[in-house]
Amino acid sequence: MQNYFKNIFQDSLPLSPWQELSLKNLPGINPLDRKDWILVDSAFNKQMQYADYLLKEYKDEVLECNECATDASKELLENILNTLKDKKEYVVTAQSITRPDGCIIEIDWEQSLLTSRLLVQQDLCIMLKNKEEHFLGGAAMCFPASWKLSEKIMQPMSIIHKPVDEFTDNIASRVERMFCLMSPKQDLWRANWLIYSDPNLHQPRRQTELRPRNFGEEFWVRVERQTFCKLPKTKAVIFGIHTYVVPFSKLNNIQRKSISNIIN
Repeated sequence: MQNYFKNIFQDSLPLSPWQELSLKNLPGINPLDRKDWILVDSAFNKQMQYADYLLKEYKDEVLECNECATDASKELLENILNTLKDKKEYVVTAQSITRPDGCIIEIDWEQSLLTSRLLVQQDLCIMLKNKEEHFLGGAAMCFPASWKLSEKIMQPMSIIHKPVDEFTDNIASRVERMFCLMSPKQDLWRANWLIYSDPNLHQPRRQTELRPRNFGEEFWVRVERQTFCKLPKTKAVIFGIHTYVVPFSKLNNIQRKSISNIIN
């Protein structure tokens, strides 16, 4: 069944984090207006159909909310609902939300993280603070890029990013400091990118598994638009991941040329 969802692409790639100066140098953090926190793009309908399927058939693999994240998950849903009220693509009532694809989602406060992910195109991670650093208290992760939620849940930032070579101790300390100093009044965002030989959005892998790099004539550029929002009550940091997948052949001329210069 997952092969049915294999080829889900955006019409174009609005970000080029491998060449944009504000994005390509780690950590590449930029300010974000709350109205731009949640996006609806050309792949919305198909991505949401895929997410709906995963949340139903593989719920235990893509959704986990530890008890310590319960209050934050409800505050997250509150913030999403407030944001969607100003989105012309959504119809918001007291009991339900009509998504841009026409699907009606009932508001379930007992399953607030699940409800949140059913409403928006991006994956959602709840980062909580213990005495030393932030850790992953809960997540709705339908489209992981080579990691497994079961290995990351309740782990601190330093462990979560350990397999990422670019995520040095210096970068880790800077990100942790950023989380601590963030204001609920100022959201942030960054982006990363990878090249994949398989366009499937859902690519969980254990930490010991290597991502296939046998690129043929056709390959896909995968970009994550990552957002950071601090909730005012619980002080949880919400890490949102909006995923773009576009065939190399569908990039614009400047994007294709700049990537070719990097990989060749």
